Amino acid sequence: MSTFNDLIRSKELVLVDFSAEWCGPCKMQAPILKELASQVPTDKVKIIKIDVDRNQELAARMNISGVPTLVLYKNGQQVWRQSGMMPLHGLKQLINSYLN
Repeated sequence: MSTFNDLIRSKELVLVDFSAEWCGPCKMQAPILKELASQVPTDKVKIIKIDVDRNQELAARMNISGVPTLVLYKNGQQVWRQSGMMPLHGLKQLINSYLN
C-alpha cells in the first residue's frame, strides 16, 4: 500500500480533499470534486479523499483544523491550500494554472 508521501510525490498534480463523513460542506464538495475528476486529464491530475476521523495522525501532521480542506501538491510540494468549499470553476482554473 502506498503511503501519503508516496502519493503526493507522484509526477501528477495531486489534489487532496481532507474531509469527514459528518461534515455538511464536505458532502456538498464531493460532487464538485467528482465532476472535476471527469474534466481534468487523469494522467496529469489525481484527486484523493482523506477522512480526517479515520486518519487523525495524518490530519494532525498536516495541520488540518477544519474540513473540508483542499491541498494541492506538485512534485511532493504543497503549492496551494484552502479550507472551506471551492466551486468547480475555481478548482479547474487552479489545476490548469499548475498544468501549464
